[in-house]
Amino acid sequence: MPTTNQGFEMIQDIMKLRWIPEILMTISMGHSNYSDILNQVEGLSHTELNRKLALLTEKKAIVKENDHVRSGYVLTDFGSDLEHIFKHFLDIAEKYEPLLAN
Repeated sequence: MPTTNQGFEMIQDIMKLRWIPEILMTISMGHSNYSDILNQVEGLSHTELNRKLALLTEKKAIVKENDHVRSGYVLTDFGSDLEHIFKHFLDIAEKYEPLLAN
C-alpha cells in the first residue's frame, strides 16, 4: 500500500499535465473515439492527443476497445476516479470563484 506521499505524487504526476482533465472528461461524456476527443478538446493537437492517450493507457486510466464497427477509449475504474476528482475541482472553483476573484 502506498504511503500518503506516494499516493499524492502518483495523482499529482497525472493531474499536473495539460489536457488530461479535458480528455478524461470528454471520454466520460461518451466521446470515446480519437476524432471525437480531438474535436471536443479545443486547442489540442494530434501530436499532443497521441501523447496523452499513450500516457493515460500506460497509467491504466483508459483502455482502448475495438469492435468490428469502431474503436474507442473507455475509462478504467482509476480513470473514473480521476475524472471524479476533476469534477470536484471544477465544483470548488465555481463555488469559491467570487471569493478568490479579489
